[in-house]
Amino acid sequence: MIVQERMAVYINSLDTGNGPFLDALQRQALQDEVPIIRQDMQSFLKVLLAVHQPKKILEVGTAVGFSALLMADHTSEECQITTIEKYEKRIPAAKENFKKAGRENRITLLEGDALEIMKGLNESYDMIFMDAAKGQYIHFLPDALRLLRTGGVLVSDNVLQDGDIIESHYAVERRNRTIYKRMREYLYVLKHTDGLLTSIVPVGDGAAVTVKQKDTICL
Repeated sequence: MIVQERMAVYINSLDTGNGPFLDALQRQALQDEVPIIRQDMQSFLKVLLAVHQPKKILEVGTAVGFSALLMADHTSEECQITTIEKYEKRIPAAKENFKKAGRENRITLLEGDALEIMKGLNESYDMIFMDAAKGQYIHFLPDALRLLRTGGVLVSDNVLQDGDIIESHYAVERRNRTIYKRMREYLYVLKHTDGLLTSIVPVGDGAAVTVKQKDTICL
């Protein structure tokens, strides 16, 4: 918890939910221990979508489709969402959820490894939502920036790792040290690369919001 628990509980108590279908999907996901974006991050993302009004979104990490459906609900009918998932057990559930929600015409699910799939994409996206393997963010970044239009927004979720990000390398569990090291590198690159403007926000488990300000970004 990177925000005081009592404060987070209060903020979340003010939330009005996402409608019957998504609220039920969220309850099921939590029951099944499927990772979906946290409640306060949901509110933050909805406001960001309303401000930015993207027409083409790329999502890296579908899980059961909750965040893709949330984004579909809070963008115009013209907005097309492409989402990538490699975990085979979750792909059928995501497809079924898109169908049940009537969003099949707006959400395209690409199956496979995001690193390989992104290399084969040549679209230009207004927004990219990064919510996959945290240790891979730094490897996703070159293609994410290539695919993001100038003026587009990259949103990276879960970047503060429940507060571990500020701890000493030796205070982090050994099994998490590679992810810790790569995430610190990722955040440094986002904050120190010419042409990128980034704010790191302590919402949910931390989100980095990056605007691509130049056509060509040299990492």
